[in-house]
Amino acid sequence: MFFTEYTPINPSSHYSASKASADMLVQAYFRTYSLPVTISRCSNNYGRYQFKEKLIPNMINKAINNEKLTVYGQGLNVRDWLHVYEHCTSIDLILNNGKVGEIYNVGGHNEKTNIEVVKIIIKELKKSNSLISYVEDRPGHDLRYAIDPSKIQTQLNWKQKYKFEE
Repeated sequence: MFFTEYTPINPSSHYSASKASADMLVQAYFRTYSLPVTISRCSNNYGRYQFKEKLIPNMINKAINNEKLTVYGQGLNVRDWLHVYEHCTSIDLILNNGKVGEIYNVGGHNEKTNIEVVKIIIKELKKSNSLISYVEDRPGHDLRYAIDPSKIQTQLNWKQKYKFEE
């Protein structure tokens, strides 16, 4: 089941609650003061200059240095991955062509489990799976983020350019 712009927000951790509260605050300013806003909700980003503590750069750096690659739980948490270039172009498109007050989901249809991502990195760097170390999962860690980008595709003619494997 994919998360649409109309799916009720139901955060399960303080991290996701902070994102949900930001959306609600923006929507309240739109309703109360007619502030011209749009909201974009995107899937996990990857690409150049990503904060080094995020999954992909963190695993790359650790693998290069032959350090343990710590994976939460069994690594079965699923995330949809979106290249940062696509996220930036979607924001520009929404700002210039989106309807005021609307929410737009931006997703890449690149769903992977965390362990799949880690194993891709290991393979690309020609490292051993023995670097993987499973650790206790985080409290309230969502199992799956699955974003439906149909609205931005149909209403604003946004098209995904990159596949994760590229």
